[in-house]
Amino acid sequence: MDASEYQPPQRLRTMPSWLLSRAALAGDRLVAAALAEVGLRKHHFTALLAVAEDDGLSQAALGRRLGLDVSDVHTVVGELEQRGSLTRTRDPADRRRNVLLLTARGRRELARLERRVGAAQDALLAPLSATARRQLVTALEAVVEL
Repeated sequence: MDASEYQPPQRLRTMPSWLLSRAALAGDRLVAAALAEVGLRKHHFTALLAVAEDDGLSQAALGRRLGLDVSDVHTVVGELEQRGSLTRTRDPADRRRNVLLLTARGRRELARLERRVGAAQDALLAPLSATARRQLVTALEAVVEL
């Protein structure tokens, strides 16, 4: 079906759950496209953010924090390690654990990614004033109880 043909019922268009879903889908597409331009996915971005926030995070803790399956974490970490964005080393205190550290290259890459994702956020919220954007974020934080 052609997207221009999609016309949901008017009552549906006023339901917050439907509106949130559509907005999330639009935001997801914008962010995914911005990251894909540099060969990355959202899991890469969120992993870099988490490691930057908590340098020395174990690989297992990263998976729990992001809600990722063990094999997915292994893949994402391996890909970021290949790019030179982070290092994975054995924890000297517990040789069973891999500790993740952001490299200097990873910090630069994360800064570039944050600009790309920020531009995607701006594109998503372009119809809103700065005040409306702040109000929307505040309201969404309350809804998802961050």
